[in-house]
Amino acid sequence: MRILFVIDQYDSANNGTTISARRFAEALAARGNEVRVVSCGRSSKDKYAVPAIHLLPIAEHIVKSQGMQFAMPVSKQLKKALEWADIVHFLMPFALSLRGLTLAEKLGVPHTAAFHVQPENITFSIGLGNSERANNGIYNQFRDRFYNRFTHIHCPSSFIAEELVKRGYTAKLHVISNGISPSFHYSKAPKPAEYEGKYILTMIGRYSAEKRQDILIEAAKLSKYADNIQLVFAGQGPQKSKIEKLGQKLKNPPIMKFFSEEELNRLLSYSDLYCHTADVEIEAISCIEAFASGLVPVIADAKLSATPQFALDERSLFEAGNPKSLADKIDYWLDNAEERQKSELLYAEAGKQYHLDYCAEKAEEMFRQAIEESRR
Repeated sequence: MRILFVIDQYDSANNGTTISARRFAEALAARGNEVRVVSCGRSSKDKYAVPAIHLLPIAEHIVKSQGMQFAMPVSKQLKKALEWADIVHFLMPFALSLRGLTLAEKLGVPHTAAFHVQPENITFSIGLGNSERANNGIYNQFRDRFYNRFTHIHCPSSFIAEELVKRGYTAKLHVISNGISPSFHYSKAPKPAEYEGKYILTMIGRYSAEKRQDILIEAAKLSKYADNIQLVFAGQGPQKSKIEKLGQKLKNPPIMKFFSEEELNRLLSYSDLYCHTADVEIEAISCIEAFASGLVPVIADAKLSATPQFALDERSLFEAGNPKSLADKIDYWLDNAEERQKSELLYAEAGKQYHLDYCAEKAEEMFRQAIEESRR
């Protein structure tokens, strides 16, 4: 198949949607497909480049701090790309995809979409994360302007598929994990010398309000191992300075930086626990990467998060928003090294079902269904 991805930002692997898109493109190409992309950034043999949209300074800062950029919907480039494609897959519901969808409909090019942008990811960035009215408004706008014009939608989790059904999305929903790279597998390494005698608690994700890094900082303070805990927040985002300020209250202030895949593999190999405190999450590939690498996760049981599905038992769940509940679970796992080691093997085995090649095969089947429907 000749598969076209339409996504605003593709060049820099600094946000979850872009990382997933790049991995999917590589996996689909490895399976014998041709994959090209429409996105802002640099031109290349397999990429139809369009200019970036420049926003007002405050909005630009918020968007870029999330690792994102919006692309200008240039019809000439989109049309050229669509005329090449057997199928076009849209990954975000913004201006580039809206224009691309209209052109695909006119040209009769089969089209599918992915639901990667949870409305709460937007509203938490502007201080309206708990506004049901605001979140419902975005869900409805996404539905009416974009998603209900498709017959097939890729949902990274059953959780988000159920949310879309409740909100009147009419397409066939394909629950397919975004998948993890084969590089994330059971691996253990000794801690670097500077961390000897410390417990490394890692969390991966954007520094955004809905990710709730503050809960992990408070839990670390409440833990009986507080003096020996070293938190690592792998990511980037607009809340960085706020998290740093909160972290100064710890004996060992958190390490905060963006990690490459290679650096992340190494970090996970010597971490002791993975903590996932987010209130909002469509899937949390980072959590899968962690437990596939042999780390026991401790996950917030948040009602707007898909991540609790990964917990193998209650020992890996804590009450969302409750630092004491998280501290109790951290202390349990650090108290019980033998149980933790047994569970690490079980989690690593569970992670194998999320390997990228399997997910790419399921995506191919969705594309074939859309193409066959279009021919009929």
